[in-house]
Amino acid sequence: MCRRRTRGGGGAPESGPRTYGDGLPGATIMIRGAYELRGDVGDRLLDMLPPLAVVPAGPRTRAALDLLAAEVACDEPGQDAILDRLLDLVLVLALRAWCTRPESELPAWHRALADPAIGDALRHLHEDPAHRWTVAALAAKVGMSRAAFAARFTSLVGEPPLTYLTSWRMTLAADLLRDTEATVATVARTVGYEDAFAFSVAFKRARGVSPSVWRRRVH
Repeated sequence: MCRRRTRGGGGAPESGPRTYGDGLPGATIMIRGAYELRGDVGDRLLDMLPPLAVVPAGPRTRAALDLLAAEVACDEPGQDAILDRLLDLVLVLALRAWCTRPESELPAWHRALADPAIGDALRHLHEDPAHRWTVAALAAKVGMSRAAFAARFTSLVGEPPLTYLTSWRMTLAADLLRDTEATVATVARTVGYEDAFAFSVAFKRARGVSPSVWRRRVH
């Protein structure tokens, strides 16, 4: 038997926890949680993770799973809000447990975020991609020399700072073109290009088609 939450008004099932089992003594009950990630930012995240990670329940995850299982069995006010947050908690705890295992092949971004200087630089790039960043400006932000910063960033992240920035800008732009009605010029400014033509050239170099063609293909 599958018990699933649905949107108000009898709509399609949400991507939240679902339970499988008949509830009889001795029965096995499975809880499945699903996340719907769409767009290039979502793809970028999934590319960083393994196709499958098996994480046995530990002291922290077991307690969270027990709470989640108990809440799924209830039908009380506020259940959706509690389930969503418990599912987020279980996911973060599981990822944390997986990352700390010696045999885990951690992606480059994990090592980079753990580095105080490079992690700080990445946060600056993510939070303000439209800023006119230079390698020297980023180095100054994190208190390193330009040469040392560029070398360390490239070593940990796997590509130079401005190459990473361009890739991140194109990722954001692709989702803006997909999910909004903003003009190409507006999207260009949002991701740090004052000149729409320069943005279009950069986007085509990264995606193989112009922003307008990309928008028509994904709609």
